[in-house]
Amino acid sequence: MALMDRVSDVASLEKPVLIAGERGTGKELIASRLHFLSPRWEQIYVTVNCAAFTPDALDHELFGDTFLDGRDDTNGRFFEANGGTLFLDAVHSLPLYLQEKLMQVIEYGRVQATGELYAEDVDVRVVAATSIDLPAAVARGEFRADLLDRLAFHVVTLPPLRERQDDIAVLGEHFGKRIARSLGAESFPGFTAEAMEALLAYEFPGNVRELRFLIERSTAKSFLSDESLSEPIDDLEFDPFDSPYRLRDHPQERQYDLGQVTPSPAFAPQALENEAPAKPPSTVSRETLENNASFTDRVMAFERRLIDEAMRVTKDHQGKAAERLGLSYHQFRGLLRKHGLKK
Repeated sequence: MALMDRVSDVASLEKPVLIAGERGTGKELIASRLHFLSPRWEQIYVTVNCAAFTPDALDHELFGDTFLDGRDDTNGRFFEANGGTLFLDAVHSLPLYLQEKLMQVIEYGRVQATGELYAEDVDVRVVAATSIDLPAAVARGEFRADLLDRLAFHVVTLPPLRERQDDIAVLGEHFGKRIARSLGAESFPGFTAEAMEALLAYEFPGNVRELRFLIERSTAKSFLSDESLSEPIDDLEFDPFDSPYRLRDHPQERQYDLGQVTPSPAFAPQALENEAPAKPPSTVSRETLENNASFTDRVMAFERRLIDEAMRVTKDHQGKAAERLGLSYHQFRGLLRKHGLKK
């Protein structure tokens, strides 16, 4: 792959690298590859998620503390990573005053701990990652232009998974084999043609991370039904929250004052006595509603017509048919099973 070749080339240099990409695209994996392919591969590799700390805590985490009251001084991660590589994930989360301190480390190789009067020399290669447009953040005054200049000696931009369709099948097979092995299954049976079609049609907003969780969740579900995993995976659970009882946040529904609700005249007993029969919805044929079939049979007939129409328009593409009906792939496959149409 051209991307991996470039990462391998950049790894050999002793300069900062900035990895840019959407969430879940594998920035952490690229950072570790940069370290372990570099001349520093035998030295320590330290990671810090900048978004996981408050500004003061991050200052202490990165640069350490010097105390004048008898307490033991603490070394920061820059001292810990001396001779090796420090990976700063979510570097855009650094407040401006820490951006200044980071810039000094990259420019001069000197770290000054909080409370310390003098700076100390360190030899650390900085690899940083971001999921935002840092030049735009500079334009908004949220990120220092001089720090971006230093971090961007090499910029590796990771494409989202939706732009790497060839990787979906390979990664899906990899994640499937790994989870199957951890579950104790003898082998991983792969995916049905319909399941693979759905994987390739999905946008994966969470990228590789979302794909991994999807494959692991779906494989584990199949394993619980058949511990031998003898059949290819067919039931992909794209949305673990998918349920007819799914909780929804509708703030407006909580604003009703029941004491002020006035019943509609249509619900008055006298109105009900004189109410004319409601006209059937235009989307359902009069024949279906007026025959002697049960309510359940009528609903089933209506669902079947919707399925047939969606499959006809999409030329039997189940992923697109589900999208046309406003359903998840998992919901649509459930409908197919319900009507005995599962292939």
